[in-house]
Amino acid sequence: MKYEQRNPLPIPASGPSESVSSTMDTIFDWRYALEQENLLGLYEKGKLATWNASDLDWSIDVDLEKMMRQRSGAAAREAFNQLLQPPRPLDDRETVEVNLNMNAWMLSQFLHGEQGALLATAKIVQAAPLEEAKWYAANQVADEARHVEVYHRYLTEKLGRSFEVNPHLQTLLDQIIEDSRWDMTYLGMQIMVEGLALAAFGLMKVQMPDEPLIQDITSRIMADEARHVAFGVLSLQDLYRDMTEAELREREDFIIEATHLMRDRLLMEQVYERMGFDVKVWVTWATNTPFMKGFRQMLFSKIVPNLKRLGLLTPRVREAYEKIGILQFENLKDSTQDAEPTPPAELVQLLAKLQGAEQPASGA
Repeated sequence: MKYEQRNPLPIPASGPSESVSSTMDTIFDWRYALEQENLLGLYEKGKLATWNASDLDWSIDVDLEKMMRQRSGAAAREAFNQLLQPPRPLDDRETVEVNLNMNAWMLSQFLHGEQGALLATAKIVQAAPLEEAKWYAANQVADEARHVEVYHRYLTEKLGRSFEVNPHLQTLLDQIIEDSRWDMTYLGMQIMVEGLALAAFGLMKVQMPDEPLIQDITSRIMADEARHVAFGVLSLQDLYRDMTEAELREREDFIIEATHLMRDRLLMEQVYERMGFDVKVWVTWATNTPFMKGFRQMLFSKIVPNLKRLGLLTPRVREAYEKIGILQFENLKDSTQDAEPTPPAELVQLLAKLQGAEQPASGA
């Protein structure tokens, strides 16, 4: 496996590497009962669905700047300024640069999140109480390594620009790795981080319809991630009903804090810094504009029904979710019933307008 790293990723303020203390019990399952048929079935699906990063067509020429320029004619620029209403109108060059940087930022955070998933899933192999869960988690470790590989290669060989890990995401990953309780690793990574990532991958496919390599990468990773999130739901679905009130409150606190960290990390401060924009002004815009609100809310469309399935959409969590406008997703199908999220039609239409290409009306 060789590829040219034309653009090594920027180093975060914490340095080129980070040591996170993690103390947890390692569980041996000497029964080997293998009674959880749903987990064994998921394990079989994972083995059959394994793919090799070398299978992708890396010869595809990726020129996103050219694609963005083709999109950013007068109509697309006008749509960007009118629909999104940025703090000041952007010219053609700025519109291209903002879109390129936002895309690179999102892909970079995918990469960093996948490394977090790699480490968290290795913990699950150690700490999961059931043998069949360990088997599936071991298969997922290989999936996560492959995801890190393809995103790193795409960013450094093909894209030519990237971003360091976002501080909010780094904080959340640290918390997940540091926690000694096995279910918190599941809850933090499989339910919260990967649930949000799965929705973000779906939006990436809508945003980049004319780039075949990232479409292939995203489709393959989405299929893997759908199984990973289902693994978390199946593993935890009976756990929380027997917890004490104090134990449940700790999980509620984590869910609420993790939700705010994930929502806040989507404000893309690093993009505005790189563009030389006034970060405070642009973060305020990103927080309040209807499109950005809708975009960020959509990313929780799998997390909310999954938490409901687990019995964790408690009154405290419901109240927090009502305040940020994501409780609307509670009656959608969870990840064991419907693997991948479908972006709302109105969001797809808006993205199409921003790309300068109207979608046909329903029934046309």
